[in-house]
This record gives sequence, structure tokens and C-alpha cells, in this order.
Amino acid sequence: QYNITSDWKREIFMIIGIPKEIKADEYRVGLTPASVRELTLAGHQVVVETNLGTAIGFTDENYRQSGAKILDSADDIYKQSSIIVKVKEPQPAEYDKLREDQILFTYLHLAADKQQTDALIHSGVDAIAYETVTGERGLPLLVPMSEVAGRLSVQAGATCLERFRGGRGVLLGGVPGVMPATVMILGCGVSGTHALKMAVGMGAECVVFERSLSRLREIENEYSGRVITQYSTQNNIEEWLPRADLVIGAVLVPGRSAPKLVSRENLKSMKTGSVLVDVAIDQGGCFETSKPTTHTNATFVVDDVIHYCVANMPGAVARTSSVALNNATLPYVMRLAEQGLDALRHDQDFANGLNVSKGKVTYAPVADDLNLDYTPIEEALI
Repeated sequence: QYNITSDWKREIFMIIGIPKEIKADEYRVGLTPASVRELTLAGHQVVVETNLGTAIGFTDENYRQSGAKILDSADDIYKQSSIIVKVKEPQPAEYDKLREDQILFTYLHLAADKQQTDALIHSGVDAIAYETVTGERGLPLLVPMSEVAGRLSVQAGATCLERFRGGRGVLLGGVPGVMPATVMILGCGVSGTHALKMAVGMGAECVVFERSLSRLREIENEYSGRVITQYSTQNNIEEWLPRADLVIGAVLVPGRSAPKLVSRENLKSMKTGSVLVDVAIDQGGCFETSKPTTHTNATFVVDDVIHYCVANMPGAVARTSSVALNNATLPYVMRLAEQGLDALRHDQDFANGLNVSKGKVTYAPVADDLNLDYTPIEEALI
């Protein structure tokens, strides 16, 4: 809501609301107490659902001391707030809480989620996706969680390889006189890069598959031959799968569904008890047999191959993830609080985050993947 004063300076009275995440096993928070303090020091009002961050050590008292008002229910948060800041996409129970005069700022991953997209269209909300905001070096709001997910993918994969968890009983780094595990990393963007760092650090034999020759050269130079680099073709992937103990799928096509790089048929060539970790599961997954799992029930087995497809991997380290995410998102939240949607009108990179606006799909890859009508952002923001 805007109030134009006599000297034509715009005073903005936007209430920023932080509801508790209700997705299974999700304990990250949209704003940490430190971020709330920055917003309230700038004169903005923040309302927080009670017990928002209790599970990760952020108490209601921490939020009160940072200037937030604590509300008892998510319904109150949504009713009172002009801007909703979350971590994960709205769940079905939250769809009806969204409204037309509201901005939603969170991860959305709509290309693989027709139900959510339809709900956002129906609500009329202006939905801005962290994962499609762009910057000079790529996707600045996706980077922190990609870093966490990449590192966790190796940690999770190493655990799944343990025999009592159903794996082959292989130690990732081996020991003197015993061969290490072979780790295949499909894609070497942010997640793949951090997965590689962890896998190399743990002593595994690492093979990276990537279509950017310049990136392959960088890896070769950085690791001085300790990492095997392969141009990513289906033939190369299929030749290595029988040797792999752990395969990490870290392929990202911004805003689109992930390509399927390992088929059901390919699993027959893999070792019994080998492991697939699908970091791309939020975008539909890059293994044909992938389906979303939770931290409570993280794995399933297809053709004797363990699949780890947790859709909110960084939630396993929710405190670290929340702080890392807030470091990236806070400047954008501050701009939304100060300028509303004008923040997007004056910044094309920020505007690229707008996926749905007032009943219209404003991000072309989502419209293409879901066969929906597309409205250019500049038209939606008129």
C-alpha cells in the first residue's frame, strides 16, 4: 500500500510476513532474526509465526528482540502481510491463503509442478521465484542452496553406500591398499562443483560429465589431473555407469524440467547396492526412475540401485542453509519492502524472477513446459 506525501516522496507501509514452513521435514526459515533486525531498523514491519525457527535455535524471543511481531497462526500471517517470504513453494494447504494484492517471494520450481502453478494463477498473487532471479554471475538466489545441496549430495551418497543402509559396503575414500569408490558427477555448475570438492576431499575417484569445454578445462587445471573429465554424451555416461559406486545428478536448466540422463534400462548395467543422488529432483529429476522423497524416508530401491531424491536436501542442515540463503535474499527483500513491484520494473534481473503475476504466467520456460499461455513480464507489470 502506497501513500504519496505532499513532497511526492513515497512512504511505503508493507508488512512482511514469515509463515512457518509446513513441507515435510522442512525447518529452514524465510528470514532469520538477523535479517528481521535489518528490516526493522530500516523502518519496516515484520510479522513472524510463532515457533518459526525454534527447531534450529531461533526462538520467538530472538525474533521479538529483532523487532518482529509474533503471531499465533499462519492464517494471521497471510491476512496481515503484503509480502510473504518463504523458503519452499506453497503447499496445497496454503494455496487459499494467497491473494491478489500480495507478493510471494520463495523457491517455486514451477516447471515440474502444474498443480502449484494453477493454484498461483487462481490466487492472483505476484509470485517471484528465487531460482529464476538472474545476476551477472548466474542465479544469485539459487547459488547458496546449490552449494549446500552439492556438498550434502556426497555426504548422503557416502552414507547410503554403507552396508547396513543397503549399499555396497564401500568407503568413499578407501584406505591404503583398497581402491576408493568411483563417483560420477553429471553436470558441474554450482552443485556439481561443490559435490566434486567434497568427493575429492574424501578421496574418491571422481569423473565429471559436462558439456562446457571451458569448464572441463578449468577442472583439469584446478585438480591437476586428479579428476577425470568427460564431455557429457549419452555414450560416455553409459560407458561409466557400470563402474560407478555413486552417481550424482546435478544438471540444471534454469526454470525448466531437468533432462533425463539415466534411464530405467541403464540401471541394469549398474552394480547392486550402488547409489543415485538426484540433486535436480526439484526440477523433476535427471534420472528416469527418480521420484521426490523426504528426509524421513529418504531412499528407495529400483533394480537393486539405491535412489536418494530428497526434494529439500538443504533442509537437513536447516540452520546453516537459512543463514546462507538470507545472506543472498535479504537485499531483495529490502527492495521489495521499499519499492514493491517497482523493484522489478527498474531491474530486469530481478524481474526475471517473476513467474506468475495476477493470474498470468510470466516466465516463458514454465509456460512452455506446462503448455500454458505466456505473458511477457513487461506487459504484466504495466
